[in-house]
Amino acid sequence: MLTDIEIAQQAKMLPIKEIAAQIGIDEADIEPYGHYKAKLSESLYAKTACRPDGKLILVTAINPTPAGEGKTTVSVGLGQAMAKIGKKAVLALREPSLGPVFGIKGGAAGGGYSQVVPMEDINLHFTGDIHAMTAANNLLCALLDNHIQQGNALKIDTRRILFKRCMDMNDRALRSIIVGLGGRVNGVPREDGFQITVASEVMAILCLATDLADLKKRLGSILVAYNTDGEPVYARDLHAEGAMTALLKDALKPNLVQTLEHTPVLIHGGPFANIAHGCNSIRATKLALKLGDYCITEAGFGSDLGAEKFFDIKCRYGGLQPSCVVLVATVRALKYNGGIEKSELSKPDVDALRRGIVNLRTHIENMFKYHVPVVVAINRFYTDSAEELRFIADYCKKLGVETSMCEVFARGGEGGMDLAQKVVDTISMTDENKDGFRVLYKSDLSIAKKVETVAREIYRANGVKFLPAAAKALKEIEDLGYGGLPVCIAKTQYSLSDDPKLLGKPEDFVITVRDVRLSAGAGFVVCLTGDIMTMPGLPKQPAAFNIDCDNDGNIKGLF
Repeated sequence: MLTDIEIAQQAKMLPIKEIAAQIGIDEADIEPYGHYKAKLSESLYAKTACRPDGKLILVTAINPTPAGEGKTTVSVGLGQAMAKIGKKAVLALREPSLGPVFGIKGGAAGGGYSQVVPMEDINLHFTGDIHAMTAANNLLCALLDNHIQQGNALKIDTRRILFKRCMDMNDRALRSIIVGLGGRVNGVPREDGFQITVASEVMAILCLATDLADLKKRLGSILVAYNTDGEPVYARDLHAEGAMTALLKDALKPNLVQTLEHTPVLIHGGPFANIAHGCNSIRATKLALKLGDYCITEAGFGSDLGAEKFFDIKCRYGGLQPSCVVLVATVRALKYNGGIEKSELSKPDVDALRRGIVNLRTHIENMFKYHVPVVVAINRFYTDSAEELRFIADYCKKLGVETSMCEVFARGGEGGMDLAQKVVDTISMTDENKDGFRVLYKSDLSIAKKVETVAREIYRANGVKFLPAAAKALKEIEDLGYGGLPVCIAKTQYSLSDDPKLLGKPEDFVITVRDVRLSAGAGFVVCLTGDIMTMPGLPKQPAAFNIDCDNDGNIKGLF
């Protein structure tokens, strides 16, 4: 059996200009990065503005096992399958972070015969977007510390600096550090820390910005610190936004690549869904809607995280109207939610499935709250028994939800044709009886009420407890006039609750918010729950141990 990287390296890719031509992009509007990758020009937005929008399909999932459930694989397979049933689809996906690539979960280019290529490039440096975001973020940090060193005209309180440095790697040793040691020439000593780049506000800003002018304005609105009088200090006060924009001007352009079966893919932006908003850029999604009859996008982790933020943040700001949700489920994840240990998930166990399937039901019901129809994609593994698969299909049928046995990992687009047809049919039926997408909460609710609404309606919690530090920060944020922003709740991906050990559908629990942070540039308020970290750590046996490069420059062991 071939590994993912072996399959990808055997692929016969088309020159990127041919992929562009498939969706009506002139060669003049692509900026090639080698033969198989390209940036798309800014002028393309004006050229496609008069085209009608295609249908927007969101791929999300139930609460996963630690290994993930193949959401990107299903997204890619669905895009390939659309072509096989005669539909013009364009994928809009996130860029992988180096943290998971070298950690435990893996990259974000799909798997098996449903991958985006060139896989090695995409999972490693790609076109340098995330590196540019890291540089822009850390430029702001350098300007901040330099301002303090050069006399501190803004009277910045070094005990109340909010903005952190970042790097795109899992490195727990950098969560809490001291900078400025070694005497006056090396700066003013203070507490600092790092977060992973994909959890940074700069990443969120790039993914929500509409153009360069909007990007610059949002960067200038980053709340950096408070001064000794308790007043806010923004990035624009440090004159940082111009140089940051210069570093990000190319990163703002979406990237064009292809699947193994030559379906066009826009990959752009990559915020984590458990600690950020978990969606690719608005710019890439809107462009994909103009370039295809169907745009297939995804949101990270389970629907309680990625999909909720996709709807309540991205769709709210982007004016997007999703037409269908594809909810990815696996037998093994449902058994995991039924209390089975990871080492036992390959063994048939309908009783565990029966206990865990309430998790699937909850996610289906949650998606209906946004008035978007759902198709369940059962991502099939070779260890799944016929009885287990039949049980899921029968259960969903009783809920009035279509299911599709998805074999895109093993068979590529051919293994997703049934799913593609059911998605198309579901969208057609919805167009005839359109109730209309709607967000979960209104902007004029208080921040606390927004968090309580998500906790009650999506997590099914009894309530929310704000710890003293969170309550104080919340009041400060509302006093600054940002109470109308949506909320971005940072929470474990393994449970509907904020406790990763509470699987299935937890009952009688309260969500605890330990801190609240303003992302004024991005346009949302981050609420940290449980013990969620914005800088992950590596596992005992990181994936980096298996990755190598031979003397000819060929990458090995990358999944």
